Amino acid sequence: MRITIFGGHGKIALLLAPKLVEAGHQVTSVVRNPDHVDDVEATGATALVSSVEDADVEALTSQLEGFEAVVWSAGAGGGDPERTYAVDRDAAIRSMDAAVAAGVDRYVMVSFSGSTREMLVLEDNPFRHYQEAKIAADEHLRGTNLSWTVLGPGSLTTEPSTGRVNPAATSGDGDTTSRELVADVVVAALADDRATRRTLVFGDGDVPIDEWLSSL
Repeated sequence: MRITIFGGHGKIALLLAPKLVEAGHQVTSVVRNPDHVDDVEATGATALVSSVEDADVEALTSQLEGFEAVVWSAGAGGGDPERTYAVDRDAAIRSMDAAVAAGVDRYVMVSFSGSTREMLVLEDNPFRHYQEAKIAADEHLRGTNLSWTVLGPGSLTTEPSTGRVNPAATSGDGDTTSRELVADVVVAALADDRATRRTLVFGDGDVPIDEWLSSL
């Protein structure tokens, strides 16, 4: 499968790319900073220097032509509300519209467990901007005809993956997640139709990923 990763120099993406390459996929990782090309290509992926914040739908469509899957793992990193909306919401939505226009079928969104309107924090909470941006992006994705999966890990750690999840996790309850486990779940979800058109909230746990997906 030919796969594009947006946010290619992120911590999850750098763990994900070599796993996808090892699984036999052709991976292109999109990065904004040319200084990150060597890090990305050390994973076995091909680096593409492009700013998702600045690229319009037409440019993104051109980038995605011939690809079969997209993984969105990009983000503004919080802090600046304007940039958070520009990247986590607007650029993400443009990438979805571009995927549709380019004929890409599969789209995996790395979101987070609190990306629901029921979990919205108060308006004066600085986290609200990020939450609103992610909710809007996830809702837009669910409204497309893409074969989508929204992944909802919780607080992220640098612990190694055990390859096992807690499928009963909810936001703030059992959803602490190894970044490497998130990468493992992305790889599995891309290869498994049972994960399509589903929002999967999870954390580190005791259930093997394949067993989890087989129960969906």
